[in-house]
Amino acid sequence: MSNSPLYVQIRQFIADNIDSGLWPVGHKITTELELTTQFNVSRMTVNKAIRDLVAEGKLVRKPRLGTFVCQQEEKAESPLLDIRNIAEEVSTRGKQYHNQVVKQIAIKADEAVAIKLGIRIGSDVFYSEIIHFEDNSPIQLEVRWVNAIYAPDYLDQNFSKVTPNQYLSNNCPLSAIEHSVEAIVPEPHIKASLALSDNEPCLLLNRRTWSGDKLVSSALLYHPGSKYKLTSKIELN
Repeated sequence: MSNSPLYVQIRQFIADNIDSGLWPVGHKITTELELTTQFNVSRMTVNKAIRDLVAEGKLVRKPRLGTFVCQQEEKAESPLLDIRNIAEEVSTRGKQYHNQVVKQIAIKADEAVAIKLGIRIGSDVFYSEIIHFEDNSPIQLEVRWVNAIYAPDYLDQNFSKVTPNQYLSNNCPLSAIEHSVEAIVPEPHIKASLALSDNEPCLLLNRRTWSGDKLVSSALLYHPGSKYKLTSKIELN
């Protein structure tokens, strides 16, 4: 660890104290000034280490009181190599699911959308934007483009009752998926939709789905990095 940046060493020092139980939930951690002296670094370096841990959900700042160890939420989990209905995922975890439909409209494909769906510019496309909640916490912002030819009734659906995933799975049986995952700095509207705190990471899953040889849908699925993780399992035998 000695070769790591100083703020990483400080962050690890604090995280180790939390993970070992030395600093339990509710414990007020060493002050920034004391850590500055202990590690012989600038206040800015200490502040960055603490900000990272606040974003990860390990610490919480209380104005005029200090920084405290907080109860860490168990991260929601979704399979990377499969597609599941998020409503069922949430229910399986014993939580309450609901969503907020932000947009559900017909558009004409611009160049970017045409590339996503492998169609001509100007083709009819259905667009939806939905925030999915676990209990009262937003865990996914779903931004989706659908080829109108293959899902003509898409705009007629009540997505507060049937998710886009469920509708498309029933009407356009899945034959292939394409996934890519990246960590991003969220734009303001994404940050607001997911109620992300300052400096909280955002996980983006870019997904395209086929039914037979038809490219039906392209979706961007944004998740709060402190509350969500993607997993995969590969059988080698």
